[in-house]
Amino acid sequence: MPHFDIVTNVMILNSVSILSSVFQVVAECLAKERKRLIMLPVCSIFLIVTGYVLFAISYLAFESSLAINISVGLAIVGTIFVSVNWWENYSTLFAVSFLEDISRDIAQSRNVVCIISSLVRILVTSAVVGAYVPLSGREWKLVKLVFETVVVSLVAIQIASSALCRWFVVVACKMHALRRSFVLPMYLASITVLAVFLVPTTVRLPKSNQTSTCFDNFQPKSSDEWLLLMLTDAIRTLNTRDIVVHKKTGGLVCLGCSALSWWLGLMLSTVYIWYLKIHRIERTQDLFVRRMYEGAFLEQSMLLNTRFEIRKRIKEKNAKETIRVFLCATMWHETYDEMMKIIISMFRLDKYRPKTKEQHDVEFEFHIYFDDAFKDVDNGRHANEYAEILVDVIKEDPCTFKQKAALPRQKIINTPYGGRLEYTLPKGNLMMVHLKDKTLIRHKKRWSQIMYLYYILGWSLNRQYFKKLKNTYILALDGDTDFQPSAVMLLIDRLKLYPEVGAACGRIHPTGTGPMVWYQKFEYAVGHWLQKTAEHVFGCVLCSPGCFSLFRGAALMDDNVMKRYTTKASEASHYVQYDQGEDRWLCTLLLQQGWRVEYNAASDAYTNAPQDFKEFYNQRRRWGPSTMANTIDLLGSGGLTSQRNSSISKLYILYQIISMAASILGPATICLMISGKVFRNIYLNKKKKSIISLAIVPPIVYLILCFKLKSETQIKIAAIMSVLYAFLMAGTILSIIGDLVKQKTFLTPSGLFLIGMVVLYIITAALHPQEFSLVIYGLLYFLCIPSGYLLLVIYSIVNLNNVTWGTRETGSQAKTTTVDTIKKKVMNATCCKCPCLESEDLSEKTLPDNFTLTLHSSPMKSYEFPLDESALPLVNFNSAFLIHMLQDEIDFWRELQKKYLEPLKENKEQQEKVADDLRELRNKVTFAFFFCNALWLVATFFLQAIGDSISIKIPKIYPNGTYDPTEVFSLDPIALMFLLSFTVLLLMQFVAMLYHRIYTLIHFVAYADTEIKSYRKQSHQSHQVSQFITHKIMTF
Repeated sequence: MPHFDIVTNVMILNSVSILSSVFQVVAECLAKERKRLIMLPVCSIFLIVTGYVLFAISYLAFESSLAINISVGLAIVGTIFVSVNWWENYSTLFAVSFLEDISRDIAQSRNVVCIISSLVRILVTSAVVGAYVPLSGREWKLVKLVFETVVVSLVAIQIASSALCRWFVVVACKMHALRRSFVLPMYLASITVLAVFLVPTTVRLPKSNQTSTCFDNFQPKSSDEWLLLMLTDAIRTLNTRDIVVHKKTGGLVCLGCSALSWWLGLMLSTVYIWYLKIHRIERTQDLFVRRMYEGAFLEQSMLLNTRFEIRKRIKEKNAKETIRVFLCATMWHETYDEMMKIIISMFRLDKYRPKTKEQHDVEFEFHIYFDDAFKDVDNGRHANEYAEILVDVIKEDPCTFKQKAALPRQKIINTPYGGRLEYTLPKGNLMMVHLKDKTLIRHKKRWSQIMYLYYILGWSLNRQYFKKLKNTYILALDGDTDFQPSAVMLLIDRLKLYPEVGAACGRIHPTGTGPMVWYQKFEYAVGHWLQKTAEHVFGCVLCSPGCFSLFRGAALMDDNVMKRYTTKASEASHYVQYDQGEDRWLCTLLLQQGWRVEYNAASDAYTNAPQDFKEFYNQRRRWGPSTMANTIDLLGSGGLTSQRNSSISKLYILYQIISMAASILGPATICLMISGKVFRNIYLNKKKKSIISLAIVPPIVYLILCFKLKSETQIKIAAIMSVLYAFLMAGTILSIIGDLVKQKTFLTPSGLFLIGMVVLYIITAALHPQEFSLVIYGLLYFLCIPSGYLLLVIYSIVNLNNVTWGTRETGSQAKTTTVDTIKKKVMNATCCKCPCLESEDLSEKTLPDNFTLTLHSSPMKSYEFPLDESALPLVNFNSAFLIHMLQDEIDFWRELQKKYLEPLKENKEQQEKVADDLRELRNKVTFAFFFCNALWLVATFFLQAIGDSISIKIPKIYPNGTYDPTEVFSLDPIALMFLLSFTVLLLMQFVAMLYHRIYTLIHFVAYADTEIKSYRKQSHQSHQVSQFITHKIMTF
């Protein structure tokens, strides 16, 4: 290439597509139905060969010499050899087993092949250069004259620009900007480069011809002179050619026509990319044949490396398989507006994917498992007021989508576990409401999950309703979750794309009003922005929240997952790990079995947050110990888990150990922070050891009170102390600001830490523009740090033996008059009554209007199951159908109840033993937890007592860059270690957040580009309607 001009060097690289065109011709011949496209690669071959001929003529006919003849021959042969690079793109199109085997083996060992090929290329390049210098009569000292900075700079620019270009190409393809952001720029790249060089050529042509500078004997003295010399020499390679100097028209025409022929040949060879159809979300290995790119001819290699169109038929076949998603919501004591949110969300999905022949890519089926849905009455058990409200909500919901919409057709089925209501929604999808009787089947959320896991993955699959378990997904929901169809589809994309993903969760937004909700909004935001994304990027998410998570059926049916999830708590630690945090335990089982859990920030779901201080503390009393128990369980099996799960590495385990240590030492750290800034400024004359004592006395007193007082009293004391601590935290902020003003510099350890935290959180929030307003709650969050990370931790650890749920534990929602008032207000809306079916099946019986049904349950031991009309739940219907359950399904439920879900018998001795074991576990955990915090405090105390002899001196630096050596800041080693560790951890999470935001944007843009256009407007309208309904409910 040094012997050729700019035009030749830039454009001859386009000829590397010649063998790809030959392979395409052969492929089109083999594919009989595709012969209509054979002319494009044939024309490409003709143009490239023509370009070779014109290229040879422009040199051999006008500037013929032995050296030129050899260079022309080497150039043509070299480009043909290079074009062999992309043979894998067409290897599967030929019925040659040898090529298919080689291609498959290379794909399986791609990393090793890339390493070996890179080493071979380095050796060959070194050998060629080493042989060329002496054979060409040059000396090595001339090669060494080049400045090292020039070489390093050129290499760095080449590597960085090529890597960025390749990355942007991949991003453009995944964002479905294939034509405008990939194909077209690649086509125009060589033309643009050529124009950039030719424009200065016309300007500098007279000066270049008159200069006497010789590249061989000129020795520049700086890197700038080297760059100028190389540019001048590059221009002179074209200007000094005989055809340019003497203006030989024939040579110039041959040169231009050869460049044009090669460029058109490349376009025709890769025109199939222009019509390539990409699925919503694609993996890079599905877009390109080889992982590596060719830096010397980047645009040509990216185009030719794109998979041939015929190759994607295999994937299209898999894409046509129907995905079946079962939405399973668990309910207990939800209010009317909470039920309304999730039912509206289900109706949205029903409207988004009607059950028709046209929409068959995803099918939805809705299940609601209502815990403890009955109450005792004379001569039987009736459905309670919560179940009646749910039925009213289901009747009401069609009115939010269409005026005068008919109610869903409903059926009543008596079941071994209570009762079941079946609805056919307006768009054809099925909804089932399973009313559980706690006298017949085990209650609580985990057992409801086991019910639907075995019913869907066991009973339905065994009856061959679904062909493939891998295409069966379960969306776990809470009874108050609000979401859009797009949120579900984004989670489905993750499971469809990556077969190793067992579960995926979205961004959870707490809803409600009041200071407690404001605190939780910022807490949730920071947890998702930084912690959740860091887990996703560095390893995988440890917990997929049960309020909105999509699980793969094959993952749940894996060994030691669903079967172990049915384990009944028999030890004290089981009650904490199994029942207090069932969603985290299920994810722990998936991770230990080798499945990956992912987080998608674009999938938004909304759920009610505790608005009362007591309810918030009780909720976190469950979450805190269960989180710690499951994390310790996962870290304890870290070695085995890292072997099974490729997403969990040893470094990721180390990251989780550091995070766990920071969480455990949180209370002591809060005490040190308060003592270091607040009490030190208040008691200036006191010694440091007295200041620490003042900081740790209140937590110790509260710890003792928690052992002596009832939980309600503990919460009241915590509320009072939280207010007092908020004033101290306000003093902490003011003391830090005052210290910065006093020191006349912000370059202090505390100042840098505070300013860095604020800047980092603001940047993070700015990268989440829809949630930027949550920054306002950051100040409240800072004031409540002692309450959330000191008092709440003490309350949770001391009350670890309390395994009650703590939230929604009310005997009844309200008196009958209140329920009737709500129903009366809501049912004033104009809704049509459900018409009877035109024809009756022999197994169905029509019930008269306003018919009231009562359930008479028999003891579970005898498994007696009456099937008459009098054995049904008390629910008021305008029109309904009574049908009987199949005997096979009855047997299934009875067997499942007998094996896993039989109500637990009350055994006072066993209960007392469990209570004693829980108290003993509480005492052990409390001792270990606060012993670690005490060690941290004692170590800090003695280091401060020793004084300046071991403290680290940091000079005082002013904002203008000067420093005063006489004034220094002193930090003890532990404080410095804490600051550095926390800063490094936060920066790691920030970098992970940046990476995650980019790929979340890619996924969301790809989804928006492929979303059904007809639904976009409907989705917006339904969201506005749901907001109106919610506002109307709040006014009640």
